[in-house]
Amino acid sequence: MRGATHAKWAAGAVAVALTATACGGGGGGSSSGSGGANGIVSASWGDPQNPLEPANTNEVQGGKVLDMIFRGLKRYNPKTAKAENWLAQSITTKDSQNFNVTVKKGWTFSNGEKITAKSFVDAWNYGAYLKNNQVNAPFFQYIDGYDAVHPTTGQPSAKTMSGLKVTGPQTFTVRLSQKFSMWPDTLGYAAFSPLPSVFFTDHAKWLSKPIGDGPYTISSYTKGSQMKLRKWKNYPGPDKAKNGGVDLKVYTDNNTAYTDLTAGNLDLVDDIPASQLKNVKSDLNGRYLNTPAGIIQTIAFPFYNKNWNGKNSAKLRTGLSMAINRAQITKTIFENTRTPATDWTSPVLGTAGGYQHGLCGKACVYNPAEARKLIKEGGGIPGGRMTITYNADTGSHKEWVDATCNSINNVLHNNKACVGAPVGTFADFRSRITQHKMSGPFRAGWQMDYPLIQDFLQPLYYTNASSNDGKFSSPKFDKLVNQANAETDRTKAVKLFQQAEGVVRDQMAAIPLWYQNGSAGYSDRVSNVELNPFSVPVYGDIKVK
Repeated sequence: MRGATHAKWAAGAVAVALTATACGGGGGGSSSGSGGANGIVSASWGDPQNPLEPANTNEVQGGKVLDMIFRGLKRYNPKTAKAENWLAQSITTKDSQNFNVTVKKGWTFSNGEKITAKSFVDAWNYGAYLKNNQVNAPFFQYIDGYDAVHPTTGQPSAKTMSGLKVTGPQTFTVRLSQKFSMWPDTLGYAAFSPLPSVFFTDHAKWLSKPIGDGPYTISSYTKGSQMKLRKWKNYPGPDKAKNGGVDLKVYTDNNTAYTDLTAGNLDLVDDIPASQLKNVKSDLNGRYLNTPAGIIQTIAFPFYNKNWNGKNSAKLRTGLSMAINRAQITKTIFENTRTPATDWTSPVLGTAGGYQHGLCGKACVYNPAEARKLIKEGGGIPGGRMTITYNADTGSHKEWVDATCNSINNVLHNNKACVGAPVGTFADFRSRITQHKMSGPFRAGWQMDYPLIQDFLQPLYYTNASSNDGKFSSPKFDKLVNQANAETDRTKAVKLFQQAEGVVRDQMAAIPLWYQNGSAGYSDRVSNVELNPFSVPVYGDIKVK
């Protein structure tokens, strides 16, 4: 979940939220009320970067909430990640460019408003419109008329996309600007969620307490403290919540969250600190999950900074990649809960889905001598010293960033060549990135939005794409992606995407580090805890004893 433009928080949205209990320990398990179907699950969390608008949330923490309060035309199966019809009765096409969509009857938003074709068309037009500053606007770029509502320069010449037409109470048509055979499979992503009329008529009110159509509703939110979600009893879908609600508690240090979990003050932590991986099984008596997920950790570069985008900078970036001892770091820091990356996607896709083991080749193999040679030929580290910026509040990033810098420093025989640069919170970290304030490499992990190779490549490396945070640009890459999207034969499309991935490799657009498993620990108060292929807890399935 990722984005390109910077959005503004509505004035007063946080101020009017109901007061909630402070985070950081005490009461998580004991104060959450009765058990069974009415029991409340307490879980660790981090404040979202932006307001929880579906088209304005492109990061993991906000995405967790959207996954609970919204349902769209498609939903990704929590076990297989397969895109399945949800609110869509049908999505049909004869040419992979013009689609007919029928929305199921009987669905409503939590305020009782019926969900119609207009609920989707209005939401998508809002998300795409330039003046609404939605970070996920590029997800709508394939719909005909997107360029008119979201031009690359100048002002919009239209407010709605010409490719969207409501044809009946529950039907609408979508005309794409080019053939895109896999387009329906993207519709499980949160940006394509429907929106109620109050979102448009009283936007500030909606932002203060978002209304969706998912299994949960938001009861209250206090930034920096917690968000309370409660089961929506009239939810019409088949995936009704098996608990009474979820309290998402904000932690700025996952070690504190882990301590609360082991003390019985918290039910769920889905980010086990690296320092605790040796002890987690014994600490939690086996209540620990370590499952493959569609996540890759990378190091990105600010291509808008001339120091990292010079004539020979590709050699510099490739040399740095070869200076990182991935095998040692994944073993010593992560206890083999990470696997050294050999491409820019994820093994979760499978070979048929586009994963290609070894595509990175020698560029991802630790080779100190070749690394020194390429770094020198690439002009050396700018100024003789580089930083790797990361957020310090979640993810145990300090440990692996320090280890990565140590690996680079050892290769260069210079213990000051690379240092970690922590930023206090994830929200602040993301704000600096989206405002293009990075002067050197930075952490850029990617959690798939939908299970397609396209999602690991286009949002990150296509010119001006939604999550191209470093502003990498390659006409050759863009051309191959366009050809892949237009290909109706999926096997041929995947091969074209892999060719585009070869461009990413040759330019070292980002350094792939390792594929990440989802890890989580839970208390003895809950059961039926699982992580989906996106490494997000399936909150609705958790049972409270």
